[in-house]
Amino acid sequence: MSEDKRKPLRLGVAGLGTVGVGVVNIVEQSAEMLSARAGRDIVITAVSARDQNRDRGIDLSTCRWHDDAVGLAADDNVDLVVELMGGSDGPAYALAKACLAEGKPFVTANKALIATHGRELAELAEASETALRFEAAVAGGIPIVKALMEGLTANKINELYGILNGTCNYILTRMEREKLAFDHVLAEAQEIGYAEADPTFDIDGIDTAHKTAILAAIAFGIAPDLDNLPTEGIRNIAPVDIDYARELGYRIKLLGVARQTDKGVEVRVHPAMVPLSSSLAGVMDATNAVLITGDQVGQTSYEGAGAGQGPTASSVIADVVDIARGICYPPLGVPVSKLKSLPYLGSDSHIGTYYIRLRVTDVPGVMAEITKSLANEAVSIDSMLQRGHADEGGAYIVLTTHETTEQSAIAALSHFNALDCVLESPAMLRIETA
Repeated sequence: MSEDKRKPLRLGVAGLGTVGVGVVNIVEQSAEMLSARAGRDIVITAVSARDQNRDRGIDLSTCRWHDDAVGLAADDNVDLVVELMGGSDGPAYALAKACLAEGKPFVTANKALIATHGRELAELAEASETALRFEAAVAGGIPIVKALMEGLTANKINELYGILNGTCNYILTRMEREKLAFDHVLAEAQEIGYAEADPTFDIDGIDTAHKTAILAAIAFGIAPDLDNLPTEGIRNIAPVDIDYARELGYRIKLLGVARQTDKGVEVRVHPAMVPLSSSLAGVMDATNAVLITGDQVGQTSYEGAGAGQGPTASSVIADVVDIARGICYPPLGVPVSKLKSLPYLGSDSHIGTYYIRLRVTDVPGVMAEITKSLANEAVSIDSMLQRGHADEGGAYIVLTTHETTEQSAIAALSHFNALDCVLESPAMLRIETA
């Protein structure tokens, strides 16, 4: 081992929120174990955060303080920077570029940063022959990035499905278990800290989109691309849809989906109905899970805590230990020059089955108009339920389709909206058989 590898690895930590404090605690409390596994001591020598005087319950007296996080990149007493500030731009982006330009290894839990600037940062890391790692950016404590980068490296990945946002999974779980409306559960989730005061990134699917873009990039050898990632959240999921889903043998989950075909790649985020018999249907509360299908191993599954201090800090430290061991590979799995430019398949061309719920006037002839609208778009019915009077008058008609294009299903919805017998905008959910 070179003399350099025997020296302690000195960390600079930018961001001392929940995860930052968790990283400091692990480094301090598990020093002997980490040293044995890394082959050298790991110490924290510098930190940066917004408020130097805040009591965080950790001892930072031996650490140099930087008011400006970017200063960590030029600190001669820092060998590796851990970024836990968040945000796709601003200080996090500036710090990442400064570190990689200096040839200083960079570890981040920032999914927005990697999803937005992954290609550029990977180029900087490769040019300076340094490490860029981001295990903690996706699925908290689940080592899903490492699984794709290492354990499944002999496989062509065909598809992956993920429950990647614990807040949304918690909300959907509570709505089902306790027959509660979305707004009610969201308010309670905010009160107990499961959801942010501004929950937009979570409930509108943006957080899941960031993570899905990263996983798709590694799985398929492409650059992360948010522009070609249709994203839909869970705001419009109603308790009645959760009830009907269960009656039909499904459960509603917010999914990140990535699939590679001979025609290109399909990457999307949306709520979907998954069979009750599937492993994803059993993933409840704030838990995350990912299913990956490779050409050699078939389907593999990964499940665990998707957020929180311990799980996320655990993934950060895993990256730090790899770098301490001298492990360095292309940040996106292959060199940037080898990234493929695959065509993205639009949602309209997706072929699948769909759930459609209609609230209609309870009069003769309604079903004839519904079936005519479907026939006009060559959409055939697989199953159908009709239930008495809806709460606000009329009746519910719920149907599932045989396989059809999404374009045809959406066109059928447009026909429904034009019918006098349809009392409100129809609801539609995709059915996934993961």
